[in-house]
Amino acid sequence: MNYTQLSTQQRLQLATLGELKAAGYRPRSIKQELRDNLIEKIRRKEEVFPGIWGYEDTVIPDVERAILSMHNLNLLGLRGQAKTRIARMMVNLLDEYIPTLVGTDLNDDPLQPLSRHAKDIIAEHGDATPIAWLHRDDRYTEKLATPDVSVADLIGDVDPIKAATLKLPYSDERVIHFGLIPRSHRGIFVINELPDLQARIQVALFNILQEGDIQIRGFKLRLPLDIQFIFTANPEDYTNRGSIVTPLKDRIDSQIVTHYPKTLETGLKITGQEAHIKTEQKGMVKVNDLAKVLIEQVAIEARASEYVDAKSGVSARMTISAYESLVSAAERRALLNGEKSTYVRVSDLYGVVPAICGKVELVYEGEVEGPVIVAQNLIAKAIRTQFLNFFPDPEKAKKGKRNFFAKIVEWFGSGNEIDLFSDMTDREYQARLKTIEGLDDFVDEFTSRLSREEKLFMMEFALHGMAEYSLIGKQSLDQGMHFKDLVSSMFSGPGGDDEDFDFEDDEDDDTNLF
Repeated sequence: MNYTQLSTQQRLQLATLGELKAAGYRPRSIKQELRDNLIEKIRRKEEVFPGIWGYEDTVIPDVERAILSMHNLNLLGLRGQAKTRIARMMVNLLDEYIPTLVGTDLNDDPLQPLSRHAKDIIAEHGDATPIAWLHRDDRYTEKLATPDVSVADLIGDVDPIKAATLKLPYSDERVIHFGLIPRSHRGIFVINELPDLQARIQVALFNILQEGDIQIRGFKLRLPLDIQFIFTANPEDYTNRGSIVTPLKDRIDSQIVTHYPKTLETGLKITGQEAHIKTEQKGMVKVNDLAKVLIEQVAIEARASEYVDAKSGVSARMTISAYESLVSAAERRALLNGEKSTYVRVSDLYGVVPAICGKVELVYEGEVEGPVIVAQNLIAKAIRTQFLNFFPDPEKAKKGKRNFFAKIVEWFGSGNEIDLFSDMTDREYQARLKTIEGLDDFVDEFTSRLSREEKLFMMEFALHGMAEYSLIGKQSLDQGMHFKDLVSSMFSGPGGDDEDFDFEDDEDDDTNLF
């Protein structure tokens, strides 16, 4: 009988140590197991980390090289860069089931027992010792490093209750209650945010990583633990909250630096995959590609903004939450108006401000309104950037032979104003956009084959873009947006109250943010 040739079902029928030996089972370390299974996947051209976008040529090859080298590794990067997800997906490189001894705490290998308890069981029962089968999902342990984590939590401590129950003296190693790390023997152990772990606790990991020794309350045990360690850390932690002590860093074989999506297209894939859009929302709300692009552009603008703390980063969770909020904003409008379906609008983007505020850290913490103003400014900059991908550059148009924006600007210059409220019905929304002279023809000239809903979206997008390039005036209202002539908007808001008006200046002047 050849153990490697047995099917999973045949292996699960092996119930004793003797049967396992007869099947030709040979112990294998977890690092060797990960290496062998990765090699097999690579040879079969299988995707090792499916759903991890943007790392195909950077992080994933580094992780695979570390696994082939049988290294412990540290994933270093800002928040929201899929560090924990990569660690969790490494479980898929483990064998589906491995044999263990029944009744032991440390997932002991039947042919290489580690604990005193396991050795005693085998000594008592011999080949009749019962075995169990441990699924790979149960071989993953994850611990978030917090300041209150103790050595007892990770390594273990003397258990007085066990000593009293078993009537054992404290000098007997059987009174030890093992912590998370020994209980992860033959598995993957992940410590998230490693620098948050107190230095004295990090020191306790030295020998486990290198020599396999652990010390618990005076016990010095030689436990050659077989563990794949994965650590995650944020570079900000190195200076603000803590650091990884140098000897521990030296014992971590590979440090892999993660990063945010390098292209907008990669960000779109991640958001599309991770956003949770309810079934009823999919049936009610239609979202075009430009709306999705604008959400991703907001994240790009945030990562480049001088007002957002670059050390904290802008997580991919921001675009995911923002996209979910965008759909919900359109859904809410449809529900209020009793409409069975609706199409997303540019004004819905301003409904995602709460999703942005909680995901960005400002360089200068000011008033409570500060994050809201920054979020609105990021949306405005995203619109400004994407505007040039669809319409002429307003700066060049002013100097050209033909000013494509002239007719629209003249309409507003004649004293016309328009309000686009966020909760308007589709019929009211269309009617108001259609009243703007020249806007319909302007969109037709630079787009083609648009449905009615798509065209209305582009008409509103053109208005917002022209406002960002200071061709017309725009003012935020509680209910939506007010558009009017640029010159008149410098002196009063739509209600004529000069003091309440907050004029949005050109992109190069961000002094109105704080």
